[in-house]
Amino acid sequence: MRLNSWDRMSRYRFRSVWDLDAPPARVFAVLAQPGEYPLWWPQVRRVEAVDDRTGTALVRSVLPYALHVTATELLRDPGRGVLEVALRGDLDGWARWTVRGRGGTGGARTRALYEQEVEVRRPLMRRLSLPGRPVFRLNHALMMRAGRHGLQARLAALPEAV
Repeated sequence: MRLNSWDRMSRYRFRSVWDLDAPPARVFAVLAQPGEYPLWWPQVRRVEAVDDRTGTALVRSVLPYALHVTATELLRDPGRGVLEVALRGDLDGWARWTVRGRGGTGGARTRALYEQEVEVRRPLMRRLSLPGRPVFRLNHALMMRAGRHGLQARLAALPEAV
């Protein structure tokens, strides 16, 4: 099946690297609690559990629209440092965190890689996908930057046992 330019422009692949000053196990522990994301990630406005593997989220960054998604856990592997979810709703696809140590004294530094492949399903965003693509990508980059800062602050504020 051939995709027309509108369909191709509605697909996004994102990759963000967050270097954090905390041990990988602590970073993984915080990232593995999506219900607490609104406490440290300003653009994640609301997360509500549906069951032990699924939740809904409301996300809004700089642009004046909110995305509603349902995330279902596909993989939670602390040993490998991987968290992966399937996404559906205004965005369909998947997202994955991979958490690894990055050297330093006592293993207290972490590199968290965020990867996401999605197709926009929200009708207005699909119609604006061609002209709005650079703005949507910038919006996502700003959201990720705020998330990294928020996570670093959260990690610094938590007791060492976490």
